[in-house]
Amino acid sequence: MSTAKVAVSMDQDLLAELDRLVAKRKFASRSQAVQAAVREKIARLKRRRLAEECAKMDPQYEKKLADEGMAGELAQWPEY
Repeated sequence: MSTAKVAVSMDQDLLAELDRLVAKRKFASRSQAVQAAVREKIARLKRRRLAEECAKMDPQYEKKLADEGMAGELAQWPEY
C-alpha cells in the first residue's frame, strides 16, 4: 500500500503522550500510532452508522417479513 505524508498539528500534551507510547514501544513510530488511531476512529464511525441505520428499522415489520419468508421457504429446506 502506498503512503502519503501529511502534516498534523496537535496539542503539546497530546504529542507528549504519543511520544511516551512510542518510547514504550506500543508503536514503532508516531506515524504508526496516528495511523492506528485514525483507522480505529473510522471503524467506530462506520459501526455507529450501521447502528443508526438499524435503529430506523421497524421491528414489527421486519419480523413480519421474516415470518412470511420462512413460511414460504420452509417446505424447501432439507431435513437434517
